[in-house]
Amino acid sequence: MNTMSMLSASALAALLGMTVALLPAAALEPAPQTASVAAPVPAAAPAPMPLPGSAGTQVSGVDLAQQIEAAIAKSADPAVAEVGVTDHYAIHEVRRLKPGPAAIHMGSTEVHLILAGGGTLVTGGKMIAGAHGNSIEGGVSHTLKKGDVFLIPENTPHMYSAIDGSLDYFEVRFATAAPAAISR
Repeated sequence: MNTMSMLSASALAALLGMTVALLPAAALEPAPQTASVAAPVPAAAPAPMPLPGSAGTQVSGVDLAQQIEAAIAKSADPAVAEVGVTDHYAIHEVRRLKPGPAAIHMGSTEVHLILAGGGTLVTGGKMIAGAHGNSIEGGVSHTLKKGDVFLIPENTPHMYSAIDGSLDYFEVRFATAAPAAISR
């Protein structure tokens, strides 16, 4: 088991000195789904997790900014910069300029650490398929701003329904089931 999967949201928040918003217990109960869930993106197999005792991985802020700017230049929204993707986790910096469709990540939990801007994250409820992408019916809205940390449990519908100008965050997705279950 990797260290990240053993770290609770409150422990992460304590380490980072941030505010944590957790879902109410009722939202953790799986809701019947009538829409398809976000499927793993077919791609090359992710790299294995670095071995214990290895030197670690560093991605410079300049490199992340260049990746974000390149994605924006291609009109990507959200714009995504990769920090690291393995068979146990996926870590990205994300910039959103507009709301996005709902998603569910089977077998993986997400942590969003808000770096700049703000928005409304809707979680829980029931994911509904629509002509313009998936949405959520009956979810709970959470207002997030710089410094907030939000934990999204595995198999939980979630979406940013509103963005206040722009929203930049680190997204850490880690396997809570078999490592092959992590999706991007």
